[in-house]
Amino acid sequence: LRHAQSSANTKGILAGQDNSVELSKKGAKEANEIVGYLESLKIAKVYCSPLTRCVQTISPFMTKNPKIEFEIEPRLIEMNYGTWSGRKLSSLSREKMWREIQERPSTVQFPGGERMKAMQKRALSCVSDALAEKKNGTHLFVSHGDVLKAVVASLLKMKLDDFQSLVIDPASVTVIDFDGTKARLLAFNDSHS
Repeated sequence: LRHAQSSANTKGILAGQDNSVELSKKGAKEANEIVGYLESLKIAKVYCSPLTRCVQTISPFMTKNPKIEFEIEPRLIEMNYGTWSGRKLSSLSREKMWREIQERPSTVQFPGGERMKAMQKRALSCVSDALAEKKNGTHLFVSHGDVLKAVVASLLKMKLDDFQSLVIDPASVTVIDFDGTKARLLAFNDSHS
């Protein structure tokens, strides 16, 4: 589950790891509307990025389903965009590095920030640990667009350089059946809750 629409989304800002970014009014509505859909998935455990916008997104579901195990998971935190954090996407798209991010993200390290490959590796380690802890059952990972796209790309055996071809919208759910070796994509970018 990608977090619902945030105030940064509405302003076209690359929020990064800014923990002050909250859901917009629309995002708060989306967080409430997705509860029924998530309940239909019979979730065994929720792993959530520590950032406020993710916690706010899953809170209505957790309030209604308090017996489901919940864990704040730092490995699901948004990409550290370094000096790019807090800037408008429209101005970032004019930066020389933008083209490289779109075409060869596996080679990118954000100025003062994280490498795309490092972000993908840490997020995948969370998925692997969840699978090792409990092979059967449905795990819900609540995170951010680039983090989820990187995980989905890896599980579907796509190159990280191709992950920009994936779109994961706010408040959308992607469902993957994964046995630790093979993955089957059951639903992608589903926001019809």
